[in-house]
Amino acid sequence: MSIKFRLILMNILQFFIWGSWLITIGAYWFQNKHWSGSQFGAIFSTMGIASLFMPSILGMIADRWINAEKLYGILHIGGAMVLFTVPMVDNPHTMFWVMLLNMACYMPTIALAITVAYNALKGSGIDIVKVYPPIRVWGTVGFIAALWVVSLLHLETTSGQFYVASAASLLLGLYAFSLPKCPPKMERKAHASLIETLGFTSFALFKNSKMAVFFLFAMLLGASLQLTNAYGDTFLHDFAKIDAYKDLVPVKYPAIIMSISQISETLFILAIPFFLKRFGIKAVMFISMIAWALRFGLFAYGNPGSGLWMIVLSCIVYGMAFDFFNISGSLFVETQSDPRIRASAQGLFMMMTNGVGAVLGSSISGIVIEEFFTYPDQSKNWHGIWIAFALYSLIVAILFMLLFKHKHEPSALQEPLLHA
Repeated sequence: MSIKFRLILMNILQFFIWGSWLITIGAYWFQNKHWSGSQFGAIFSTMGIASLFMPSILGMIADRWINAEKLYGILHIGGAMVLFTVPMVDNPHTMFWVMLLNMACYMPTIALAITVAYNALKGSGIDIVKVYPPIRVWGTVGFIAALWVVSLLHLETTSGQFYVASAASLLLGLYAFSLPKCPPKMERKAHASLIETLGFTSFALFKNSKMAVFFLFAMLLGASLQLTNAYGDTFLHDFAKIDAYKDLVPVKYPAIIMSISQISETLFILAIPFFLKRFGIKAVMFISMIAWALRFGLFAYGNPGSGLWMIVLSCIVYGMAFDFFNISGSLFVETQSDPRIRASAQGLFMMMTNGVGAVLGSSISGIVIEEFFTYPDQSKNWHGIWIAFALYSLIVAILFMLLFKHKHEPSALQEPLLHA
């Protein structure tokens, strides 16, 4: 079995797990639990909270003490056990801690999967900028497959989605032990500094002004990603309250409509090598930011009827917004970091996007929506919400072009900035 195929299978299962419940947990929550929206917001924030510390900590462990693929497998087996217990929880406070534990197991695996893949490809003398995106695209296929399985089996509002995710997580956890070995590369020094001993070497990337600015904007883009994850599916479900839209397919099967975003990803991922090598990380990240503004702007004016084309186009634009930021960002971090801190550098990138960015995005947006875009009957002014998000993304894009100083040189994609 070729390395590429083995990594493809890993990516399919990695994102099948997430796709089984991430988009549909809101429907399950409000249809079955009847708990408050603020409690749901707390549950959804567990992804960001776990990402604040777990990817970095587990990345450090993989760099220093244990093979990344083994740690990856252990985390997925643990995640499978936690997901299996989710339907048994009948208290919102307990649910918070259960989902936090689930996210603590899952979020580090995203960065570890990248580390395992990059290590295997580089070990075989393969150009990761050219070859990795077509491999990663299969992760998106896995996410789409999960959405369709859950939707077509009518599991969107049932606990069945968590059992599907649990089974996939267990399978991947066991499969992980057969992946190419990715041993620690950080040597233990007899007179190591406290920073080196604790494994915080990757934070030295912040000493480089270019990387510091890059991570700052990665955080701001992470907030945009959290906004679309938290409110996209809920936005479509709300049209069920309007007689003119309630019987339309997009309202009956919103998860399938949202899966267009992931289908779009499969195309834009394949375009990354061309754009990244031709135009560089600055142009690619700027394109991503403009795409986020378009994503939210199209949602502002779309509807499941005559405006369905806007919702569909928004989902298509999402592929560019997500991939040009997330995949290109991880490639940039990989090529600008010393191989010995590969896992912890990816963990740091994950912390800034899905950790700090996600927590700030969910908490601040929740306050803003409650204060300015919620009517007395608790219904939402979705037009105003999406316009506000679009303006935020546009401002971030302008600031990025002004503050991120980077001259694109194709050869720079092979030169690491930091030597631990």
